[in-house]
Amino acid sequence: MLKIAILASGSGSNAQALVEYFARSPWGRVEIIVTNNPRAGVIDRSSRLGIKCLLFDPTSQSEEVLTLLRSSVDVLILAGYLKKIPINWVRSFHGRMINIHPALLPKFGGKGMYGIHVHKAVSDSRETTTGITIHQVNEHYDEGAILAQYRVEITPGESPQSIQEKVRILEQKHFGQTAETWIKQISKKQ
Repeated sequence: MLKIAILASGSGSNAQALVEYFARSPWGRVEIIVTNNPRAGVIDRSSRLGIKCLLFDPTSQSEEVLTLLRSSVDVLILAGYLKKIPINWVRSFHGRMINIHPALLPKFGGKGMYGIHVHKAVSDSRETTTGITIHQVNEHYDEGAILAQYRVEITPGESPQSIQEKVRILEQKHFGQTAETWIKQISKKQ
């Protein structure tokens, strides 16, 4: 069974869904949630879920936290983590770190494209389809190898809030299962 660390910066709804999903999985277990945001809702969620939460400053504690993670977990899952992952983290967890993005990459990805900003861009572009992308993490924002994409139809110009609700349903439905499939592949290689 692989040990999982979740990195999150916000409310933690995806982190909670992953903790609950992997509580039933024979392939992995969430050991720790790491956040860079002292006001993140994920801190309270982790406490309620009985999962250790580590708050850190990525500008001054990056190496210290990387050392801790290398010694205590096998894989990293980004679930709404809003900081760029340093190259030494990418190298340390090469092939063992994934992210979820609230759009169909390569469209609507890159620096500053997160949360409602993505959904506003999708709405402004009058797209008829959007979704989620689960991808490996590399040294560039949202450019790692795509593991899976799930789609939902939208109306051109639909409100960003409505798009966000539809995308959140996809996240809750597919993130855990896709992460588990990825973890199974890693386990079989070890």
